[in-house]
Formats: sequence, C-alpha cells, structure tokens
Amino acid sequence: MAGIGPVTQDWEPVVIRKKAPNSAAKKDEKAVNAARRSGAEIETIRKSTAGTNKAASSSTTLNTRKLDDETENLAHERVPTELKKNIMQARMDKKFTQSQLAQMINEKPQIIQEYESGKAIPNQQIIGKLERVLGVKLRGKK
Repeated sequence: MAGIGPVTQDWEPVVIRKKAPNSAAKKDEKAVNAARRSGAEIETIRKSTAGTNKAASSSTTLNTRKLDDETENLAHERVPTELKKNIMQARMDKKFTQSQLAQMINEKPQIIQEYESGKAIPNQQIIGKLERVLGVKLRGKK
C-alpha cells in the first residue's frame, strides 16, 4: 500500500436509527392514541371488501361462460346392477352382515351399503378386496 497516497481515517460519528414505522405500526392502537393526544389528524378508511374472501370467489366469473356453454350432461359412473346383485348374493351365501364384510376389507360399512344399493362410484381396489374375501369373481372379463 505504500506509494498510493496518504491514508486517512474517518472519525465522523455514525448514527444508527430505527427505521420509520410501517403502515401496520401506524395503525397500532398506541400510535393512534398518541396521535389523538398530540392533536394530530387521524384518518379512518373502511375497506369495502373487509371481512370477505374475495380471492376465493373472484375466479367464478372466468369460468361462468364455459359452464354456460357446456351442454354435455355429466354424471359419475355408478355400480352396475349385476355387480351389486353379485356382491349381495355372495355376502348372503357367506352369511356376513354388511358391517362384518366391511370390517374384513378394512372399509366403512357405509361403503358396502353404497355398493349394494348401486350409489357408489366403482373402485377397482375395493372390488378386488371384496372378491378376495367373498371368494367370488365379481368383475366381468376386463
């Protein structure tokens, strides 16, 4: 470093301050009370969407036209009549109740009820469990 020039030191004091309060701190109850005491002007603004979840419901307008233009009648696939009769017959042949059968396949009794009434959406895993426990082929040639 020799030969570059005189080396000087900066002895000026450095002042570290807290940063200015942000908008959340300005709305703080203490800050508002202090402003009231000092006679400063306080402005209150009420947001029109306060307390509502606009973000969740705002996307509905984008898909409304697509839904209106949709003419196809969509429905979930249901358990075929032949399958529900086969499940019921196999269960009765083994002399199981719906809840006993459900416990054997580790499902809720409501699932067996839905399959036997034809309201369930067919799940190949559940049908496979039923076939194993009942010892009957429930599905056709698939």
